[in-house]
Amino acid sequence: MIVTFISQCKKNALKKTRRVLDAFANRIGDNTWQTIITEDGLLTVKKMLRQSASRSTAVSCHWIRSRSRTQLLWIVGNKRKFNEQGIVAVNWTEKDLMNNQLENDWRYLPLIQSITTMAALLHDWGKASELFQDKLNPTVKTKHKGDPIRHEWISLLLFSKLVKSSAATTELVTDISWLEELSKLSDSHSSGLHISENETPFDGLPKLAMMIAYLIVSHHRLPLPNNEIDCNGLRTKRNIDFAQLCRRINQSWSYENKYDEYEKFVNKCFSFSKGLMFERKQWANQLKQRANMLIKQLSAFNECIENGSWQVILHHSRLSLMLGDHKYSSLPANASWESGSVLFANSDRNTNQLKQKLDEHLVGVANYANKVVRLLPEIESNLATVDAQKALQPKANTPSQFKWQDKSAKALQQFHHSNQRMSEGYFIVNMASTGKGKTLANAKFMQALSDDSQSLRYILALGLRSLTLQTGDEYRSRLTLSKQDIAVLVGSSSVRELHSIESATSSSDEQSELFGSESDLPLLDEMDHVEWEGELPDDELSTILGTVEGNHNQKNRQLLYAPLLVCTIEHIITATETKRGGRYILPALRLLSSDLVIDEIDDFSGDDLIAIGRLVHLCGMLGRKVMISSATIPPSLAQGYFYAYQKGWALFAASRDREDSVNVAFIDEFSSPVENISRSESGVKKFISLQDLFLKNRVKKLDKQVVKRKGKIHHLPLDAVTRNKQSYFENVVEACFSLHKDNNIEYQSRLISFGVVRVANISICVELTRYLLNCCLPSETDIRCMAYHSQQTLLLRQIQELHLDAVLKRKEGVGEPPAAFEQSTIADHIGKSEKTNLIFILVATPVEEVGRDHDFDWSVIEPSSFRSIVQMAGRVRRHRDEAVRQPNIALMQYNWLGFEGKEGKVFCRPGYEVNEDTTLIDHDLTKIIDESLVTQKIDATPRIEIVQELKHKINLVHLEHYSIGKTLGIDKLNIFEQIVTTAERPVRGRSRASSDNWSSSLVGHINNFWLLTGLPQHFKSFRTGQANTLIYLRYQDGDLVFCDALDKSQLIPIEGLHQLQHIELNEHELRRLWLKRDYVSTLKNEKLKHNSTTLNSIKFGEVSFIPSSSNGGRLFYNDQLGLFREPKD
Repeated sequence: MIVTFISQCKKNALKKTRRVLDAFANRIGDNTWQTIITEDGLLTVKKMLRQSASRSTAVSCHWIRSRSRTQLLWIVGNKRKFNEQGIVAVNWTEKDLMNNQLENDWRYLPLIQSITTMAALLHDWGKASELFQDKLNPTVKTKHKGDPIRHEWISLLLFSKLVKSSAATTELVTDISWLEELSKLSDSHSSGLHISENETPFDGLPKLAMMIAYLIVSHHRLPLPNNEIDCNGLRTKRNIDFAQLCRRINQSWSYENKYDEYEKFVNKCFSFSKGLMFERKQWANQLKQRANMLIKQLSAFNECIENGSWQVILHHSRLSLMLGDHKYSSLPANASWESGSVLFANSDRNTNQLKQKLDEHLVGVANYANKVVRLLPEIESNLATVDAQKALQPKANTPSQFKWQDKSAKALQQFHHSNQRMSEGYFIVNMASTGKGKTLANAKFMQALSDDSQSLRYILALGLRSLTLQTGDEYRSRLTLSKQDIAVLVGSSSVRELHSIESATSSSDEQSELFGSESDLPLLDEMDHVEWEGELPDDELSTILGTVEGNHNQKNRQLLYAPLLVCTIEHIITATETKRGGRYILPALRLLSSDLVIDEIDDFSGDDLIAIGRLVHLCGMLGRKVMISSATIPPSLAQGYFYAYQKGWALFAASRDREDSVNVAFIDEFSSPVENISRSESGVKKFISLQDLFLKNRVKKLDKQVVKRKGKIHHLPLDAVTRNKQSYFENVVEACFSLHKDNNIEYQSRLISFGVVRVANISICVELTRYLLNCCLPSETDIRCMAYHSQQTLLLRQIQELHLDAVLKRKEGVGEPPAAFEQSTIADHIGKSEKTNLIFILVATPVEEVGRDHDFDWSVIEPSSFRSIVQMAGRVRRHRDEAVRQPNIALMQYNWLGFEGKEGKVFCRPGYEVNEDTTLIDHDLTKIIDESLVTQKIDATPRIEIVQELKHKINLVHLEHYSIGKTLGIDKLNIFEQIVTTAERPVRGRSRASSDNWSSSLVGHINNFWLLTGLPQHFKSFRTGQANTLIYLRYQDGDLVFCDALDKSQLIPIEGLHQLQHIELNEHELRRLWLKRDYVSTLKNEKLKHNSTTLNSIKFGEVSFIPSSSNGGRLFYNDQLGLFREPKD
């Protein structure tokens, strides 16, 4: 191809650009190049230009397609130097502004800088204590397990005394009084700073001082009581303002360590034999300077207190302080620092020698934190985007089932361009049906809402690692994106490596405390893997995030810079889940610069819904757009998350003087209404009306669709004699045979079908599989079966999923045999079976419900919830559009626990029965669902319809609506009454919630200022439950042994500890297997030969399991069945 390069670079960027382009092309003008080049060569040029890009870089590349036509291929650097066709402006106008446009939009930026730097200058002041200095000193032999009182609490006490000492005894302290006193700082100030144990430092502090005090005490961890009793005692407490919250915080909120040696060392925490550094001129001068700056910002501070935007300011200040602390703590001591101080802030973790002086550290952190604040506007608006206009633009040959995407994208784009002055906040609900291409549609919608309607920069968050990798591949291929444009973040490099082949602990925390450098911990988990091949720019932000050489720092920058980030949601939800340390910093920075799309949102339930709601609230507070996507989003879920987003957006709008209304869009394959929703009563009614009309229209349209799935309830014998597992399994098999009879394909004189039996948990999955492998069959019937669950080695599960993906992508036409019949394993089974009926049965836990693009002929479902029924139904005839006449889904009348006669909760783990209030009176499916819902068709209609009167004790569908509404906090009250908090600015951040127990719902979490503590995460953290443990199936010297790992170089055998036994299947069982797998032979596969077999087993033999179980016995393992627990009789 012939290409032309045009450079509009300035300063040093021009030299760098010329150096690159001169090596590949002929310079035909001062800033113009032309050459004949291959596609790979052009990619190399782009990569090298991006590697050296800075703010002064601007290079366009044009492809000469013919004598009369050129095409803009890409722009590296500042896109504002060119128009949409890559043409350079011949004239321009300028407007002289005091600050640049970005900083003008951030009207409180000087206030954020002043607050952050003041807190930074004082954040580690408490390290001046005698105890902390002794801890750092390598010559002092006496050591202790942990500081009796942490240094940040001592810092808070010192600051509080400093503030209160500025007023006379009978006067109240004001912000102006302590700031004026601090601006005249002298050595004499230290004489009055006497502190002691169990003081109440927040009492009597004015508002600005209280905010700085909060930053000081929370710069390592969010305040959280040490014991469960104190935590539970706060479940019903409300805070009328920030001051009341702060006054609750005391020394016992994670700031004391009451070990045996507490009394011995505690007095040293309050002893400052080496002084408090007031004589250190550089530090003292900085304090005076920042005090004077804060005096100038007091009017702005009072304004943000009035309009509620102080919460946004506090978020930015804490993040900037912690990132500045992280950066400076990672640096060596400044050799040129001359203060004469004998106080130190930290020591070198490698040499154990003293490192940074305390005054040096405080001034250094303040400088870096100030730089971070200054960069916030740049992060928000100027990080890289990707242009996918060509791939996403409407095409004439678009299949009919996908044309709705372009229509909806156009509607969004037109609304966006015509209503930009009203609001830039967007909350979007995409409910297009399964198989309609929601994932790609989401990219089109986000592009339509970008500033230029051409670029993309957002986060796509998903629930599963495998689905994350698949989606990353799909985006690269469908959007024609390179690995420079998209980053894929999964929690395991082993998962990523297996995928690509085929298509810090508590002890480390204690060590960090020992060296006084908790801020020097990595910002990403060591196990996190970021797959991105883009080049990292050489700019100030990159310098703060770290050097290119460090692996952790490299990942830090990749996570932030990649235009598109596809990740499992746990990596981005750390922005709101982190109670201690700096793991929230990078996700929070990423959210500041990116919109958020959460795919398959209704796959989450329980506490996860609350945690995700906190994330949605943060996105609104940072001014980003949010889209939730799934075909089966219940009304209460959309309402709850809209409430969370609206509350967050109102805070952002106040901080920028923007409109506090939100644009709301409901989208499916039939329509895409968009409305601007104000924070008023009429706006509330508009939201309710918009959702109601949309859902009613969707239900009507769904009723007219071809019926692909019909169900029946499989009745069970209910006499006491037959209520056993043998009888239950017999009935499951009977249901399988019945469905096969009506849903098979004739091929080579055989009747063949692929079916799935969905069960609730792993032990039943394995037991039923073994039953199928051994049961007696009718004379003309043969079966092939397979167990599919999560407790399988990474390697064998990958093989299993690759096989299922290949076999079950059923896209054959009417009368055509499935391509799966030609697949070698399936063809072999067909060739060897002499029976008329050949049935392939997958016995699966809920892992099959989400993210698998599988198409079965029929399904038998052990019920847990109506949601799981709808999800599994989506795997039946997924890609085939012909109507069915006979049932192809059988619902067991009871799940196993209900059939067994268990009292109380049986639809739990998984399910919505979590307490007495959400437990059904009866668990007989014939009594708790309307049979006509499943016999006529099975689709999402019951799950998405608004139910006016919920009968959650006697109706399974109503139970789900009730449970979700209760979890999100919209049960028994009108959620929207809390959005309409009158037009008064002072109450933007206040709550009118009437719920007694705020900790049980999302509404409670985002009100009453509890998000400024660690309590929300403590009560309702993401993916709670029994902690899973990673173990590894190691192969060494011919033996297979499960091991636990301190790290992957230290494996400890654990089979004796867990009574874990390896078992073999007999010949009869092996003959009925659908897919035979062998762990050892696969480890020796040529594709994995870059490592030894032992190393491969450590890398790919990972299994996640729950170490103990109240309802289980010994552990067993088999390559075909995975790891499972023997159930108790």
